[in-house]
Amino acid sequence: MLDIATRLKDIRKDHNLSQEELTRRLFVTRQTISCWENGVRVPTLNALEDISNI
Repeated sequence: MLDIATRLKDIRKDHNLSQEELTRRLFVTRQTISCWENGVRVPTLNALEDISNI
């Protein structure tokens, strides 16, 4: 079973998005995306919903 950090990174890469591109779509900083993908923090439910719409 994949953890959320790994799954987020996989989703981003599957859609050929850089962290910078994803930041523009989600209105968050690149550091936020990095923290999510490294398991330092988890996205809010609102952010997860926005990610699912991508």
